[in-house]
Amino acid sequence: MGKPHAIIIGAGFTGVATAHDLALRGFDVTVVERGDFCNGTSGRTHGLLHCGGRYAVKDRESAIECIEENMILRKIVPQVIEPNGGLFIALNESDLAYRQAFLEGCEACHIPIEELSPQEALRLEPNINPKLLTAFLVPDGTFDPLRLALAFAATAKKNGAQFFTYTEVNRLILDGKGTVTGVTVTDRRANRTYEIRGDIVVNATGVWAGEIAKMAGAKVPVKPTPGVMVAYDQRLVQRAINRLNEPGDGDIVLPQRRMVVVGTTSFEVEDPDYIPVLEDHVALMLERGAELIPGIRQARVRGKYMASRPLIAAGSGRSAARTFKCFDHKETDNVEGLVTITGGKATTLRAMAEKTADIVCQKLGIQAPCLTREIPLLSYRQYFALS
Repeated sequence: MGKPHAIIIGAGFTGVATAHDLALRGFDVTVVERGDFCNGTSGRTHGLLHCGGRYAVKDRESAIECIEENMILRKIVPQVIEPNGGLFIALNESDLAYRQAFLEGCEACHIPIEELSPQEALRLEPNINPKLLTAFLVPDGTFDPLRLALAFAATAKKNGAQFFTYTEVNRLILDGKGTVTGVTVTDRRANRTYEIRGDIVVNATGVWAGEIAKMAGAKVPVKPTPGVMVAYDQRLVQRAINRLNEPGDGDIVLPQRRMVVVGTTSFEVEDPDYIPVLEDHVALMLERGAELIPGIRQARVRGKYMASRPLIAAGSGRSAARTFKCFDHKETDNVEGLVTITGGKATTLRAMAEKTADIVCQKLGIQAPCLTREIPLLSYRQYFALS
């Protein structure tokens, strides 16, 4: 009997991490992606390695996932992470009123924090707003999105996974019993359509997960929820700067290479393939970003872009949880052979893959433990060096 064959749709963070996990568990893995790596949401993140502080008050499940995965990623893929830390800063009485809930939330979620005086915070980051009232040092970090994805892909590739970019899924193949047995794809570069058969199909397409599931008559309650970000041409801070308050628009400023990125807004759309970068959102990012770091007003805009979060929980916008969910469509829709993973955050990509691979193995009657918590990833450079 040969190896089980898993087909993964999507080469964003979740798709490449799942490929890595399943390859380590002895699967033949085929990944198909209609664009290039990180073609969708994964390529448009601001690159924050979350410590969980942002969610510690009202979404503790997500906060715990973030701090645990933050520490794992620092260990297994340090070459793509800048472990520079972060600050949560209070600028007014409303922010100060949030302080106690933040302290209690971080303690409950085991997020290490240290309160700093305004003078201590300004010594660390001289360009933050000098009118700050208090600050908390947290273990945030930043990462390079494409390099993070390619590190997972390179390691999966070394272990036998195959990646086919610019290869779009046209339909899911179902047998007479309603079981998904493969995909029909089009190689967009060669304009060639063909079939790929497998033992199971993993839908890791983020905000497009509902569209793929619909091909099999299944449903995924995903809400495309975009946000606009703006990059400026000066690296004004060395740490992630967060507003000490409930999550809101423009409340994070991140250093990325020689820039800072301000994010983000939150709104809902029907069509994830067409999301405009709204100018009033861009203007709001300047105003909110400058509250945290006044020098942003003197910087030039380097880029304006958006990313669409694949939110799945009840509620909408900021009220929806940032945790993830894996759907076995046999249980939810009586469709065998299809599993969907969606929701979550870039920081939790490895945990999302572990959960997905656990379900895949359970469905196929395979006993193989997850190994991804400890195994270091190859350099992202190795993806293109491997034959």
